[in-house]
Amino acid sequence: MPLLLIVLLFGVMYFMMIRPQQKRRREAQAMQAALGPGDEIVTIGGLHATVVAVDDEVVTVEIAPGVNARYARPAIARVVKPEPAAAAEPVVAEPAAEEPVQSPVVETRKSKD
Repeated sequence: MPLLLIVLLFGVMYFMMIRPQQKRRREAQAMQAALGPGDEIVTIGGLHATVVAVDDEVVTVEIAPGVNARYARPAIARVVKPEPAAAAEPVVAEPAAEEPVQSPVVETRKSKD
């Protein structure tokens, strides 16, 4: 009985902790391998930059116009997807009719009579 409990505990630990961590590591490695020039990235330190060049172990990024920095591939936390452009025609809201505003505060004082 105690041996079965230990085996069950290791099985639960594998499926709850080890397996999801391995999956996240594989996804991060695939994302880092797919980096290319022009990608917008965020480093593990929170720095937003654009990829300029990619080597085997090093990624060169442009932090500001004319300012380049080199980072190790594992330091790239995520690739930022560019947001789709907003609709070309802005939506104009119609003005609402003026309605009196009622206060949500209700006076509940007791009179001293």
